[in-house]
Amino acid sequence: MTHQIYMNKRMADPEPWMPLTYICSPYSGDTRTNVQKAKRYSRFAMLEDVIPVTPHLLYPRFMDDKNPEEHEKAMRFNYVLLGKCEELWVFGGVITRGMQSEINLAKKRNMMIRWFNSECEEVPAYA
Repeated sequence: MTHQIYMNKRMADPEPWMPLTYICSPYSGDTRTNVQKAKRYSRFAMLEDVIPVTPHLLYPRFMDDKNPEEHEKAMRFNYVLLGKCEELWVFGGVITRGMQSEINLAKKRNMMIRWFNSECEEVPAYA
């Protein structure tokens, strides 16, 4: 979906249109810091009138990311959730392997992808 189609859809609906929006940001590495950032990115998205879907704020509560089988299962869950979303918002300026898989899938599905730096400012796609 192009940005113009997106804006037209939002303007045409008498009720506020709130698309499901997949929040793509780093989780691995410094997970404590990355979870705090994901919360901030999700709040930003909510304030932008979209419904944030941020799996890495949910699954680590009951799944072990260090367990390869559970990590793989969580990634499959993520791909299903991504398929339910209309947009993918990428945050932070750093692309992890898991994020790259999600971005590739969104591109394959011709989803609208928006890119943001760590301060939630929209930027061109990361190099």
